[in-house]
Amino acid sequence: MAVNLNNYRQVQATLSAHGAQLVAVSKTKPIQDIQALYDAGQRIFGENYVQELVEKQGPLPKDIQWHFIGHLQRNKVKYIAPFVDMIHGVDSLRLLQEIGKEAGKQGRTITCLLQVHIAAEETKFGLNEAELHELLDQAAGLKNVRIAGLMGMASNTDDLEQVRREFRGLRALRDAVKEKYFPGDEYFKELSTGMSGDFQIALEEGSTLVRIGSLLFGARNYA
Repeated sequence: MAVNLNNYRQVQATLSAHGAQLVAVSKTKPIQDIQALYDAGQRIFGENYVQELVEKQGPLPKDIQWHFIGHLQRNKVKYIAPFVDMIHGVDSLRLLQEIGKEAGKQGRTITCLLQVHIAAEETKFGLNEAELHELLDQAAGLKNVRIAGLMGMASNTDDLEQVRREFRGLRALRDAVKEKYFPGDEYFKELSTGMSGDFQIALEEGSTLVRIGSLLFGARNYA
């Protein structure tokens, strides 16, 4: 079995001490590995690809909370709207509107995180601070979506102080957004930062949702 249950227990203990939740990143992993982690107590799983998520969701237990953590195309929202619990990487008003439209058809409200570009690399998706405020100004009154926080990916660098600064900056931005747009809303609290290589720093800088794959499942299967 590819699942490392010792790592899982250690990670869960660390996250629990910080009041954070684990998103087990199960992309490219077989259903039996997800089931094994489920049997160990894990309930939140993250997937990057719509088709793969839809195929896995069917046969697996219905109390799994599925988080979509990849870059979501608007024309794919309808396939996951019936069941997805949270969408981490919303980076445009048009995508948020599409999520609201498809959630409404299902009689649901879908929780979303707004993705902010915090890394030095140009390749990662996300809003800058001005775009974030513009989106929030325009999203007021949007139905069937609940904006619950921010998400960001740090630079791929060995400079851990830079990673820490990026996480710390996103936390400050989340706090500022809450004060301006969600002052009375307890649900606006999430900070989705940190992966297998940097989650300890993310936790120290206030992460509430940590996305971990390789520590739990081993290396990705690309075959």
